[in-house]
Amino acid sequence: MKAAQISEYGKDVVRINKNVEIPDLLPGKVIVKVHAAGVNPIDWKITEGYMSQAISDNFPLTVGDDFAGTVEYVGEGVTQYDIDDKVYGSAGIRMGGSGAIAEYLSTEPKLIAKMPEKASDEEAAALPLTGVSAVDVIYNKIKLKKGQQILIHGGSGGIGSMAIQIAKHMGAYVATTARKDKAQYLEKLGADEIIDYKDEVFEEILKDYDAVFDTVGGDTYKRSFKVLKKGGVIVSMLGQPDTELMNKYQVNAIGQFTQTNSDSLKKLAELFDAGAIKVNIDRFFPLDEAAEALKYQRDNSVKGKVVIEIN
Repeated sequence: MKAAQISEYGKDVVRINKNVEIPDLLPGKVIVKVHAAGVNPIDWKITEGYMSQAISDNFPLTVGDDFAGTVEYVGEGVTQYDIDDKVYGSAGIRMGGSGAIAEYLSTEPKLIAKMPEKASDEEAAALPLTGVSAVDVIYNKIKLKKGQQILIHGGSGGIGSMAIQIAKHMGAYVATTARKDKAQYLEKLGADEIIDYKDEVFEEILKDYDAVFDTVGGDTYKRSFKVLKKGGVIVSMLGQPDTELMNKYQVNAIGQFTQTNSDSLKKLAELFDAGAIKVNIDRFFPLDEAAEALKYQRDNSVKGKVVIEIN
């Protein structure tokens, strides 16, 4: 089979290997025929060695986390899925999978769920990491309620675009930061207020917010504490909780590390099938251009998601 692999860490090291063996069927796992794979920033970061401490350097490594496909084989002890079930989820090597940007993959049942009934393969492949991150933060970490105000940084990105839609579905007032040229797209997602982070200072405009969801990090994260009311909550995808600022502003700061799981994927599928969320696919790539797909994700301000079409 074909797979997008790396044999060393570095920039632009992804190659298509046309002679990869289909992963072995092990007890407790499933083999999936992949139809599409979603591209996330974590994918190119892994190829450049950012996660080398957490990943075995057993090269070559197949890259990619998110996918949609059809169950081809079911390992001993697996009762949740049958052959020909359409599933989506994660098969990243950092979670024990075989890598998603390939014609076939191996993964664990706890990392997948049945695809949304109304989603195409490409839409389903674009959902897992970004959608699960948004679901976990909005529902579980922030516990957002109807009528509350939330600021979502990086609204046009994969996670931000999901978070805006989920927050609006819950009846919140949503402000977001993004580039001016993304305004129309963000309005369609449901954002109530769009702040151009290049020309406007968000902490001078927004006050007494209940929550901030930060997908940017750095100075943006630190400035965001000024936006919150006492007792508010800030969750960051990138920054560790700053206890000094947390105490100064009397708010709760939480760091987010997303772990894809079946329960969150099921909730995500429900939201998609109910029409509460949609996926914007910025650009499609064929499997043979997987390296270009990762580079495009790395070097551009992507509006939504990048998807690789495989089978």
